[in-house]
Amino acid sequence: MKIKQIILILILTACSPVLYSQNNSTYNFLKLDVDARSASLAGSFISAENDVNILFYNPAGIATLEKSQISAGFFKYLLDINSGNAAYAMKYKDYGYFSAGIRYINYGSFDKYDENFNNTGTFSANDIALSLGYANGYDGKLFYGANAKLIYSNIDEFTSTGLAVDLGLMYKLVDYNANFGISLLNLGTQMSSYMDTKEKLPLELRIGSSVKLEYLPLNFSFSFNNIVEDTDEIINRFKNFSLGGEFTLSDYLNLRLGYNNQNRQNLKTGSSIGIGGFSAGIGFRYEDKYFVDYGFNSMGKIGATHRINLRYILE
Repeated sequence: MKIKQIILILILTACSPVLYSQNNSTYNFLKLDVDARSASLAGSFISAENDVNILFYNPAGIATLEKSQISAGFFKYLLDINSGNAAYAMKYKDYGYFSAGIRYINYGSFDKYDENFNNTGTFSANDIALSLGYANGYDGKLFYGANAKLIYSNIDEFTSTGLAVDLGLMYKLVDYNANFGISLLNLGTQMSSYMDTKEKLPLELRIGSSVKLEYLPLNFSFSFNNIVEDTDEIINRFKNFSLGGEFTLSDYLNLRLGYNNQNRQNLKTGSSIGIGGFSAGIGFRYEDKYFVDYGFNSMGKIGATHRINLRYILE
């Protein structure tokens, strides 16, 4: 392998937003939270309902939409790393619910060197994932869905593509104002690799629930994430959990808080990590069809990330 190729791979690894992940997989940007609302709840979002962005966490949740929705957002990561997302979902007659989503991440610009370490200009790196989904329900309580996902990545002139599916189920416990969800994400293969060796996709199994408390204006959610991660002991997989709370302050204002235990443990750089792993956000609603969401996620001493999303309910 040429020295330039080695440098390219090392740079992409160094700027990867999920550097702390111990799994030997590619396309790790797929593990990042997507929109502002879900990120402010620390990713405990697989049992959410009536939000088009659920398609990135549990495709079954699309079948809970009351009306067609469209959403677009921007994600400011560390250094010059930026990301964006967009989603759309609708019900088509009695055939079910159809959705489309896209997410991308741009890692910025880097200096490029040849085998003799001469500067030959700059290069960039990008990741993109396109999802097309279908969902439906049974008896107003059980919902199911699936996404087909095409993934494209490039580092300078090197490219890679992958194909995956997401599968999901959701069940509504109407009498308890609670939802239960389970999803299997990124089940697939790398069709073409950067070099000669193909890598695994970041397979994730998530299980979670949410409940609207009866005497408090609070929707509490939790989820176990990354359950299929390779660990020395199976019990360690259940340390990958996240918690979220969405407080309804008024008909047009929501406050959100979250905690991701896996992120907090991975962000440890010494005796103190501040509020690493914690998140917060706020949501505004106008005329029952315009939504503006902001999400803040702390990465401890490393810094923080910021997201903003606009969502619109179609007539």
